[in-house]
Amino acid sequence: MDLIRILIAILLPPLGVFLQEGLGKHFWLNILLTLLGYIPGIVHAVYIIARK
Repeated sequence: MDLIRILIAILLPPLGVFLQEGLGKHFWLNILLTLLGYIPGIVHAVYIIARK
């Protein structure tokens, strides 16, 4: 299940964070990071998924 979420996080970082955390602060932070640069959004999303 985590592998699927990580793959989703690579393709659509905010969706990966949403599936893991919901509409919390991490989701909105990931939206911001993804808008500022796609790679920071991916790194943040994978970190959020991998830490649990």
